[in-house]
Amino acid sequence: MKLLVLYRPKSEFATSVEEFVRELQKVHNIDARRMEVLDYDTQDGWSMASIYDVMQQPAIILVKDDGSYVKHWEGDALPLMDEVAGYMYGSDSVGLL
Repeated sequence: MKLLVLYRPKSEFATSVEEFVRELQKVHNIDARRMEVLDYDTQDGWSMASIYDVMQQPAIILVKDDGSYVKHWEGDALPLMDEVAGYMYGSDSVGLL
């Protein structure tokens, strides 16, 4: 699984998203190989938003290693870190896919 984080670094949500990413890395041991943080306003950010039909930012998208969609959260209400980690680490074993 891979986690994609799309946000605008110069927005009112920047601090909360950056803190969320740091804590997720620290508490749930999600390293850079399993998480990609993208500026929503870059070409890569827009491409990812388009591919996964993201309409708001910030957005957190969970995809399988082959890029297929699993789940996403978007808007100013960030998900619980445990919920994200649960999908990331438990989806295959509990049959959520």
